[in-house]
Amino acid sequence: MTHIYPLDVTMEQDASPQPDKSSSLYAIAIELVAAEQMVLPASLGRALYSQAIDWLSLGDPQLANSIHSSQNTPFSVSALKGFRRRSGTKAGDEFCFRIALLDGDLIHPLLAGLDTWGNELISLAKCPFVLRAIYAIPESHPEVSSADYYLLAKAPRAFDDLTLQFLTPTSFKQEQHVQPFPLAEFVFASLLRRWNTFAPKDLHFPPVVWQGLISAFDIKTHALKMEGGAQIGAVGWVRYRFPDPNQAKIATTLAHFANFAGVGRKTAMGMGQVKFLPEKNFFPEVTVPRKSAANTKKRQLTSL
Repeated sequence: MTHIYPLDVTMEQDASPQPDKSSSLYAIAIELVAAEQMVLPASLGRALYSQAIDWLSLGDPQLANSIHSSQNTPFSVSALKGFRRRSGTKAGDEFCFRIALLDGDLIHPLLAGLDTWGNELISLAKCPFVLRAIYAIPESHPEVSSADYYLLAKAPRAFDDLTLQFLTPTSFKQEQHVQPFPLAEFVFASLLRRWNTFAPKDLHFPPVVWQGLISAFDIKTHALKMEGGAQIGAVGWVRYRFPDPNQAKIATTLAHFANFAGVGRKTAMGMGQVKFLPEKNFFPEVTVPRKSAANTKKRQLTSL
């Protein structure tokens, strides 16, 4: 199994000042290999969350128990990405998922737990996998990145136009109902709550009555099959405009934060995964898959 860890985990620190680790954010990538032929469930979000808790428990049992019983999970987990065949996954097929940590203090127990786990089989909804590689150094893998709350709070440029790409189904609690449309007040209120939960206290933002507008969008609803029933959410991209300069500044910081935190409900189970597209005049391409005889024979890249 390959281990690619951050310098502050495997190498001696230099003499230059380092930020407090609690102000750091990390996103690591974990590659898995299918251990046998099987048919995977439509979604493995809950299983991936449970596996992340198991790894943390090996590194720090008390911390893992505290996280599991908390209403505010300090990490987000992507969907499992990989190739799926109509005939089912074969032994040796490769998959990957991402864990983004909103509390830098989690990086050591998580990596320690992964080390302790070693080559033991991983059972995701009774589907066996083996760890192939762990990537934690930025640029070692496309899914890996790191940031710092203090740096995010001092973003050199505020965007009055912000484009967010919703990579997995995204939805929000609205009283006793679920709202699948990513209106500005839902998206940025969600991000603001998570920022004020995990960022250092001196970086907390005051309450905001969001006045953001939607200037363009290309989204569709998608049902994600999970335990307990299907979860409906939006997938695609939305461009937000903030006429108020102060709100634009806060929204820019939160948009960068969204790359780690995710947005809305069940972000620790694969939902609400977001990518901030800072290019001012960039409109993402949206491709609509075409059904054809040729396509049915190809392996399709999917998120589970």
